[in-house]
Amino acid sequence: MKFENILEEINGFGPFQILLIIMLCTPRIVLPCHFLLNIFIGATPPHHCDFSSLGDGDLFTNLTGEQRLVVSVPLRDDGAPRSCEMFPEPQFHLLSNGSGAELPTVPCQSGWVYDNSTFTSTLATEWDLVCDSKSLTKTTSTIFFLGVMMGAIATGYLCDKYGRRNVLLASYIMSLVFSYASAFANSYVLFAVLRFLTGFGLTGIGINSLVLTIEWVDTDHRSFIGVIGSLSWSVGNMLLAAFAYLVNDWRKLIMTVTAPLGFAVLTWWWIPESARWLLVNGKAKEAQVYLDRCAKINNRPKLSTKFNLQTLCDTENPDTEKKSYSYLDLIKTPKMRQITLITGIVWFGVASTYYGISMNIGGFGLNMYLTHFIYAAIEVPAKLTVYFTLNIIGRRKCQSGTLLLTGLCLAINIFLPKDLWHLRTVVAILGKGLSEAAFTTVFLYTSELYPTVLRQNGLGYTNFMSRLGVAIAPLILLLEDVWSLLPQIIICSVAVVAGLAALLLPETLRVKLPETIEEVEEQNQKK
Repeated sequence: MKFENILEEINGFGPFQILLIIMLCTPRIVLPCHFLLNIFIGATPPHHCDFSSLGDGDLFTNLTGEQRLVVSVPLRDDGAPRSCEMFPEPQFHLLSNGSGAELPTVPCQSGWVYDNSTFTSTLATEWDLVCDSKSLTKTTSTIFFLGVMMGAIATGYLCDKYGRRNVLLASYIMSLVFSYASAFANSYVLFAVLRFLTGFGLTGIGINSLVLTIEWVDTDHRSFIGVIGSLSWSVGNMLLAAFAYLVNDWRKLIMTVTAPLGFAVLTWWWIPESARWLLVNGKAKEAQVYLDRCAKINNRPKLSTKFNLQTLCDTENPDTEKKSYSYLDLIKTPKMRQITLITGIVWFGVASTYYGISMNIGGFGLNMYLTHFIYAAIEVPAKLTVYFTLNIIGRRKCQSGTLLLTGLCLAINIFLPKDLWHLRTVVAILGKGLSEAAFTTVFLYTSELYPTVLRQNGLGYTNFMSRLGVAIAPLILLLEDVWSLLPQIIICSVAVVAGLAALLLPETLRVKLPETIEEVEEQNQKK
């Protein structure tokens, strides 16, 4: 007797499972809002040096604002004012169409003046993160994802040791508290620290919401749960564009996108613990409570006497009382070692590709809000396509194919001239959709590869590799200053390598979830 037999008895996909998905969708909507938040709060509006202290004479003060700009700030080749330089003194002769190309300049002496037509306030305008400090806006994103990385390691271990449900509540509270605290930060350093802690907390929401839904459904509906549940990410991504358009102040925007977590905390009491995890860890009585609740909501009778849960506990994991699993167990046996190595490569490739494309939204000829919304909207048909594809060609081919096609789209745009921006836009949107399809697949695929006793540890490790890729993505984009095509070439190469690596993983289509390490090794021997 296996856990799948119990799910058949109480209905492995009924109102109970659907309600569970709905309850976990609200916090998952928050995830993309925070993971991609830096696109908007870290935006740098047009700016130039503050030249108010340049001249106090009547001649300077009697000039119009536009004339003062002409005599105080040199122009770039495109005719716009330079952002980081000014003249040491007013150059009045420039008013008569003189050239200021050869005139001496100095760095901005009294700060900057920002164009507030798009943003009321951003990190750049709040703490003057421009010119020599401009990299600090992208560094904020890297710091956030370093927190996500550390959170992935801690959450994976804690969830496998103490259960999914308790760690989920801790993640809710931690994310809520530190996110709101960051909105009131009065220094860049404090803000960066609070964003790190926010990322640490948000990881637990992402990992637990996925695993709880996957572990409560039968084999035939795992694809449906994984794909349809992930649509909440796309909804949150589209909402981020709307929120950012309506809320132009970075502090208020953080509070706005975090607010749904309040609802998540209030509804946590209903979220069930994973009965599969309880049984594997020898907690038959607690599992009985949740299984009876599932049967009641699904309008099925309580488990019959033929299902001896204590016997199932002993069968699934006879050494539960003695065995404590850690990350080291991911590499102790041959098959687990192979899965761990390859899934790490795949997750790194999927994440760095997805975020590398998502964060580079400036080359469309469209405003950033519309671009972000289009990027988010294309994810919906991509996810729905993945749902049908997963059950036709399997997880492995779907994972590899989406990554390789993403790399192909990136390669095409490397060679397409910028004059063909309409075609480049279509290819970029297609690549974004494929990268999201790869992300949707890898979440489901990975949860099916690792056994129950190590599933959270496995997802914690792969999330660490994922966030390592995400943390590096903003730094890759900075290489554009070295060579404009270098970021695209790197991201394209990573996608191709990850796609080829995915072909080395075992197929999990219609295969029951493994409960123990021994089952994983036995499946490998049969093949």
